[in-house]
Amino acid sequence: MTEAGLVHERLADWYAHAARDLPWRRAECSPWGVMVSEVMLQQTPVARVLPRWLEWMDRWPTPAATAAAPAAEILTVWDRLGYPRRALRLQAAAAAMVERHGGEVPTTAEELRDLPGVGEYTAAAVACFAFQRPEVVVDTNIRRVHARVFSGKALPGKTYTAAQRQLAREVMPATFDDDGALACTWNIAAMELGALICTARAPRCASCPVADLCAWRLAGSPPATEEEKTRGQAWAGTDRQVRGAIMAALRQGRPVLQWRLLDQLPLPEATAQQRLRCLESLVADGLAVRGISTDPEEPGETVIALPGLLDSPQDPSHQVLPASPGAQ
Repeated sequence: MTEAGLVHERLADWYAHAARDLPWRRAECSPWGVMVSEVMLQQTPVARVLPRWLEWMDRWPTPAATAAAPAAEILTVWDRLGYPRRALRLQAAAAAMVERHGGEVPTTAEELRDLPGVGEYTAAAVACFAFQRPEVVVDTNIRRVHARVFSGKALPGKTYTAAQRQLAREVMPATFDDDGALACTWNIAAMELGALICTARAPRCASCPVADLCAWRLAGSPPATEEEKTRGQAWAGTDRQVRGAIMAALRQGRPVLQWRLLDQLPLPEATAQQRLRCLESLVADGLAVRGISTDPEEPGETVIALPGLLDSPQDPSHQVLPASPGAQ
């Protein structure tokens, strides 16, 4: 195994001058801002997250403000970040902070994991990046850096294995000399290296500060095995694409007749069965709700809206009532 201490030192020096200037990394960013960024950044690139993060923090700069916001507004600001259930889970976590922690973000990974919708990675990342606690933080980028630098593998594979978890613990810097400062820097530096240099498809090894220490490079940069490869997720034609199109229509802010919503999706290749299936899944996930129109021109028609819009209709001419769970 590569000597970890020298890797730590090199990456910390590299990060000091190569790190991107992102608002959630600045000293003035609140722990809540860090948490919002970590949830948004899951499976989503920085370029798409940045404008959404800025708007979110402008509207709801605290857990209390987020907890009190209408769910429809939460989902509208989330926009096209994808996996919109994350938005509602973030709001649920904010409500739990208000109820259990006086409206503050908990400072330890254990307390963070007790919040609804917060998993191992998010808890460790927030504890580390917001409160400088030396937790073992492992995302896709860090796994790839670990695999190449320490294990000599081209890619880490899809599954986070027990062996990879053990490796992540083993290569963490010691914390007894500096209260974990280097360990926290190591986490973010390894993540940044994976995002900017040690990328999955075209690693920029000539620019890597630890290229001469990298076990994969020293082994001749062997190609990824079938076991190591991660298959990219398709988008066109998938339920994710159809769900996204439905959410985009609902974010216009008014209830929509169900038949019109499904018929007018700009996805001619999507079958009626797939459209309805995706709508049903959004309702089941709490991302959309059904109601019955009381508009004299459309009496009894099933309407679809973002959560909360049926309880407080914005347009009196299009009032709705809650529909039964089986309404079609």
